[in-house]
Amino acid sequence: MLTLGRSGNGYREYDEGHADCVVQIRGLFDAGLPTRIIRQILPLGPHHQEEPVSYPQLLTPEEKLTNAKKLLSLPRIVVICGSTRFMTEMNEADLRETKAGKIVVKPDCDMKSPHELWSDPVEAEALKVRLDDLHRAKIRLADEVLVVGDYIGDSTRAEIAYARSLGKPVRFTHPEVDPGA
Repeated sequence: MLTLGRSGNGYREYDEGHADCVVQIRGLFDAGLPTRIIRQILPLGPHHQEEPVSYPQLLTPEEKLTNAKKLLSLPRIVVICGSTRFMTEMNEADLRETKAGKIVVKPDCDMKSPHELWSDPVEAEALKVRLDDLHRAKIRLADEVLVVGDYIGDSTRAEIAYARSLGKPVRFTHPEVDPGA
């Protein structure tokens, strides 16, 4: 990748600038970039020290998602969190947020209400784990979180902490229950 001269005996000739360049190349290799990409991003010609060094924009998955949403001109996405005892309030919040022009995602399985899908206790427990994972994915997808209801249980408290750890803004229909206030 480096353009090097050769001495009379055929050995490659390196100068001080090459050492810095080798360190950069090694770091990019260690980061998992292939040679063809490194060639594109590093100016490695004979005058490489005079040219600005450019690095790839190594974006986190979250940054890539944010950029993709902007490119697609998607409206803000809000995820509704809260106890399923507030399903009626969640549906009302869904209507209001949708009317405000937002995409809404929320829990849709009320496991406190009887249903054949979770009538078996073993299957119900496995489903709860899958639904919790799915809801965390909804939180990652969302731009903001709306917590519905005047009660915060352990699951909702964990969802709020998770959303905040991701830097998501969290709003409450009942701000007095905010565990972070």
